[in-house]
Amino acid sequence: MRPPVPVSGAAGPRSARVSAARRLKRPAQRREQGSFLVEGAQAVGAALAAGALVELFVGVSAAARHEELLRAAAVPVRLVTDEAAAGLSETITPQGLVGVAALPDHRVAELASPRLVAVCVGASDPGNAGTVIRSADAAGADAVVFTGVGVDPFGGKCVRSSAGSHFHLPVIVEGRLADTVAGLRARGCQIVATAGTAPRDLDDAVTAGELAGPTAWLFGNEAHGLDPAGLAAADTAIRVPVCGQAESLNLAVASALCLYASARAQRTGRSGTDGTGGGGRRW
Repeated sequence: MRPPVPVSGAAGPRSARVSAARRLKRPAQRREQGSFLVEGAQAVGAALAAGALVELFVGVSAAARHEELLRAAAVPVRLVTDEAAAGLSETITPQGLVGVAALPDHRVAELASPRLVAVCVGASDPGNAGTVIRSADAAGADAVVFTGVGVDPFGGKCVRSSAGSHFHLPVIVEGRLADTVAGLRARGCQIVATAGTAPRDLDDAVTAGELAGPTAWLFGNEAHGLDPAGLAAADTAIRVPVCGQAESLNLAVASALCLYASARAQRTGRSGTDGTGGGGRRW
């Protein structure tokens, strides 16, 4: 266990290491450097536990608050001024703790017999995207795939929204939906698209026992949903039932409902309407 971080000699915002880390706010720099920023104690702790962290910056004012975490960190810990720490943050109220993590290079082809996968097609809102990752993690999914033109899942807001779940399951970025679908289908997954205009709803699919097998869910863009090509790529399309007067559900909520429906169906072996069968965690 390392000794406490000294409170003297803190690096300023123009220091070489801080400047290099600050550039990771830009997607091009994340790809070039092969790294991304992780902010806050929860996400940093998850990154450390996963062995994904490369280095850790802590502001002078935050050092005492996070002393236990800093002592346990098996990576270089760099004390910086509060100004430098704020410059690394993308939040209104910086926590003063920012890590640099290695950018993963997962691929669908690496997945071995996946049972449940979330595929975000052209997702544009980083907060929603991060929540999909968090929900997929909670539901026990094997991976989350981002495909098409859309949000960078390793951007600051997305990483914060996932609350550390980036380090619990593979987060995959693939360019073409056709390649993603082909890879998942080759690994035994049925491909289920979500569409508000689908003739059948989630309740129908659960009751019929259609979600008990390995399933990859396709979730479309928040504003426009899946385009015709995305719908055509799927084996079937399902809508989430809206029983009240709301126009629709946002991506984060709809994906959580679908993923949990699949997780329960897979645990019980069918619809799970009697609440029996299967192991695992309850919700």
